[in-house]
Amino acid sequence: MAALISENFKFVAIFFKSKDVMIFNGLIGLGTVASQTVYNIFAFHCPCSPKKNYLYGLAAIGVPALAFFIIGVMLNQNTWDVVSECRTRKCRKLSVSAAFALLGSILGRAVVAPITWSVISLLRGEAYVCAFSEFIDPSSLDHFPPTTKTPEIMALFPCKDVPAPFMNYSRVIQRQLKYESQLLGWLLVGIISLAVFLLLCLKHCCSTLGYQQEAYWSQYRSSEQTLFQRTADVHAKYLAAECVKSFFGFVALEDQEKQLLADCKGIKSVIPRKEWNRVTGVYMYRETNDTPIYSRLNKWDMCTKENNC
Repeated sequence: MAALISENFKFVAIFFKSKDVMIFNGLIGLGTVASQTVYNIFAFHCPCSPKKNYLYGLAAIGVPALAFFIIGVMLNQNTWDVVSECRTRKCRKLSVSAAFALLGSILGRAVVAPITWSVISLLRGEAYVCAFSEFIDPSSLDHFPPTTKTPEIMALFPCKDVPAPFMNYSRVIQRQLKYESQLLGWLLVGIISLAVFLLLCLKHCCSTLGYQQEAYWSQYRSSEQTLFQRTADVHAKYLAAECVKSFFGFVALEDQEKQLLADCKGIKSVIPRKEWNRVTGVYMYRETNDTPIYSRLNKWDMCTKENNC
C-alpha cells in the first residue's frame, strides 16, 4: 500500500512538473480573479459625478492591468537576461528566433494577470457602467423625462442615487451598459485566444527543430538552469566558507555542509568576469565542444531520418 501511494505521488509530481508553466499561469489567473473580486466588493466606489465617472471607471480597468504587466515583466528572469545580454554583447549573438522566443516568454507570462483583470472587469461590468453611464443618450430611452441636468442625472445611475422621476430607468441603463461591457469582454477573450493560437503556429512553423527536438531542448534548458543554480549555490557557500575561515581561522558548519564542501576540493575559487559574461542565459546558440546545440539537434534529426545512428 505504501509503495502504491509513493508511486502515485511520484506520478502526480512528474505531471505537475511537466505542466509547471500552465499551472503557474493558472495560479496567476486565479489570484488575479480573487484580487479583482475583493477590489470590487470592498474598494470600488463610483464617484457618480460627470467626467469623474469616466476617469475612475477606465482607471479601475486599465491601471491595475498596467501595474500587473510591469510587475510581471520585472519578476521575469528572462527580462534581466536580455538586459545583461544587450549590455555585455550589444545583442550581437542574439538571433531572431532566440529574440522571438525570449520576448514570447517574457510577454506571455506578463500579460496573464493584466488580461485576466481586464476580462473579469468587463464581464462584471461595474467599472464600465460607472465610466459610460453619463454618455447614454436620453433620447434612446422611452419617455425619459426632460431635464436640463442630463449629464449630472445620468452620472448618478451607477450609484442608484437617482431622483424619483428617473428611478425606473436605472435597470434599463445598467442592463444596456453591462451588455456592452460583457460583449467587449467576450470579444477580448476570443481575440486573445485566436492570437495565442496563431503565435503558437508561427513559432512551430519558424522553428528549425522538430517536435521531439523542441521537447528535448526544453528539457535540456530546464536541467541546465536547475543544475547551474544548484551548483552556484554550493560554489558561493564554499567561497564564503573559505573567506570566513581565512578571517577567523575556522568556520562553523553543519555536518551536512562539511560533507558537501569536502567534495568541492579543487574547484575554481574565482571565476573570471569574462567567463561570467558568457553566461547570460539568453542566446540559444551556445557552443559546446565547438559544436552548436542547434547543429547537434539537426544532426540528430538527419540521423533519425536516415536510420544510420
